[in-house]
Amino acid sequence: MDLSNLKPAEGSVKSKGKRVGRGQASGKGGTATRGHKGAKSRSGYSKKLGFEGGQMPLQRRVPKFGFTNINRKEYQGINIDTLQQLVDDKKIKDAIDFDTMLSLGLVDKNDMVKILGRGELKAKLKVSAHKFTASATKAIEAAGGEVVTL
Repeated sequence: MDLSNLKPAEGSVKSKGKRVGRGQASGKGGTATRGHKGAKSRSGYSKKLGFEGGQMPLQRRVPKFGFTNINRKEYQGINIDTLQQLVDDKKIKDAIDFDTMLSLGLVDKNDMVKILGRGELKAKLKVSAHKFTASATKAIEAAGGEVVTL
């Protein structure tokens, strides 16, 4: 091996591609494969998101309606039957609060919890949550439990 037969490792050098805009003699001079005139032939051209060649873009053609309240509060709902199932599985005994729900994977750390009234509760539970439906409150207190609003 000597200097006359050195070459780069296989796959380490990528092909350069065609060199455009290097004068008429190259055969790729002049318009440099960009065609004639128009925005795309100019330097600095970039198509705007949603641009449809001057046609009114879909985003602007479609009618807008409705309203989104920026102050809306989203609650993660947990039903009474879910709480009863946790008691049956011996995952909770006499109380359930936000930290317990978090550790059991029922809610995420940024969620607000609302207890909903589906199903029936037999166990006496002290339930802590952000909100309760009227039927859930009635069911918990009927079972001898306690409702704590956070």
